Amino acid sequence: MMQSAARPEGPVTADPRDALPDHLPALRAFAISLTRNVSEADDLVQDTIVKAWSNIEKFTPGTDLRAWLFTILRNAFYSIRRKRKREVADPDGIHAAGLYEKPHHDGRLAMTDFSRAFDQLSPEHREVLILIGANGYSCEEAAAMMGVAVGTVKSRTNRARARLGQLLGLAAGEDVLADEAAGTLAVMSRSGTQAA
Repeated sequence: MMQSAARPEGPVTADPRDALPDHLPALRAFAISLTRNVSEADDLVQDTIVKAWSNIEKFTPGTDLRAWLFTILRNAFYSIRRKRKREVADPDGIHAAGLYEKPHHDGRLAMTDFSRAFDQLSPEHREVLILIGANGYSCEEAAAMMGVAVGTVKSRTNRARARLGQLLGLAAGEDVLADEAAGTLAVMSRSGTQAA
């Protein structure tokens, strides 16, 4: 059911449960990128920690605990998504329109544009961009976490980047993060640190 990736993460602790708090910021950022809802993301992270704690004997010490936790979180997200397939959340956009905040300067406006474009990507495309782009996993590691072939990850990454560029109105070859790299990467970083 739950497999751990083969990437070592440093010294092996006696009990992997002790390392769980270290991974909460990255789990929360990944959950937010999938759900696009902070409250749902927090619930998803809590479910992930409970499942990991209950199934800690299935974790192989010496392997990448974060990758194992990401796999649990991803599987929980898609299980919830399958259950809600018939639901239509906020079809008129009333709730989403109420969440809009006017940008305070150009950098914030560009980040808002990026966020809106990122929100329009499918969950599969957001997932692959977060794993590879923001968290720095290799295609092989992401494929293991997602339970798909490496070629599928590469294809999804390419299509996701192309679609994001299209949604942002970028010309072919223009870098998605050219002008907003610091702010965008700060928001999407493992630590969850916001740009100043």
